[in-house]
Amino acid sequence: MTDLDLTTDHKALDDDLAARRYFAKFAQITGLLSGVAEEMEKDRAFSAMDADVLETYIRAIATSFQALSLKYLVSGRLDGVGQKHLTIDFHESGFPVFQEIVTMANDAAQAEKHLAEMAGEAELRDEMVRRIVGDRMVPTKLQYALSQRLYYEALLRGRPFFAQMHPEAEFIADVSGGRRGYLLHWAVYDSQLNVPVLYLMEVVDSGRKALPRDVTRWPAVQSHLLAQSVDALKLLTIARGFDTDFDDLHPKRLRRIHLGPMYSSAFTLQTGAIRDVLDEAKAPDGDDWALAWTVEELQSERVEVEKGWFSSTEREVFRLDPFAAQGAETGATRITRSMILPERPFQVMAEKNPEGFRDVRKFVVGKGGRVLVYN
Repeated sequence: MTDLDLTTDHKALDDDLAARRYFAKFAQITGLLSGVAEEMEKDRAFSAMDADVLETYIRAIATSFQALSLKYLVSGRLDGVGQKHLTIDFHESGFPVFQEIVTMANDAAQAEKHLAEMAGEAELRDEMVRRIVGDRMVPTKLQYALSQRLYYEALLRGRPFFAQMHPEAEFIADVSGGRRGYLLHWAVYDSQLNVPVLYLMEVVDSGRKALPRDVTRWPAVQSHLLAQSVDALKLLTIARGFDTDFDDLHPKRLRRIHLGPMYSSAFTLQTGAIRDVLDEAKAPDGDDWALAWTVEELQSERVEVEKGWFSSTEREVFRLDPFAAQGAETGATRITRSMILPERPFQVMAEKNPEGFRDVRKFVVGKGGRVLVYN
């Protein structure tokens, strides 16, 4: 992708009302993602631990959108260089651009300092009332100051989704003949795709010391995994690299989850069947969207032992998609594509039954936010 493509794919939400609708839309979507994870847990696509881990990242994404909504609540009304608008990737993303996430992380690192220098919320509100009643003027700058205070408070109060969410380890159980097992999980905000990408890797640990307490292996593992968290890399490449670099850690299962793109006629540019579905649905603002959820998965099929002069090393042999050459091309055992969407767009999709979406699992938002599943 060229720099020109990156520029032309970005759009500033310079209409305050449109920006509020955008944030309201994502508040609705992030509120529904937990229900989708629960449904996947019910059909055993995810374990209870998987669902809990996903919930952690979903909450982080929701926190980020809540914080950004406060950051840009009033900034569009300022004059001059202070005027700022949220920038989104409106083509095959629908999420804020990568730079927004990086800037938010920098703000979070300095939030305490900013709050210490700012007037308190009560003081700002009192001054706003005096300006409105006494001076009969809209206190835009005071409103902006309050919105920024609330923004920094939101960053401190919650755990936002940053450009890199460093690897963590959850103990699973003794597996493979009494060895320790871990679910390693981490996430990135992909700078090319502009969507959150989550990683879950199940490993067996044959080392002497528990991995998270190993002061030499654990930092190396964290650094390795983050360096390999590039969407252009196939899961097979990531898993084999990990298996080669860490002789006493054995990757048994690796998953990569893309939360996005988000499609909406009001905010994004679609092509093909999804554009036709959203256009024909003519859904109200709150229901004019669809979110893609894609899971790539790679599983170990067996173990082979490499014999050296003085020791033997276990190496994983991974199972690839059995359908022709597809497995070698994708570097995965399977890829599962899902779509989360409200009832109106789903009804149009069901009637049109476009070819590219026939094998996509649909999670449909029903009344009261209930999530219904259609295969």
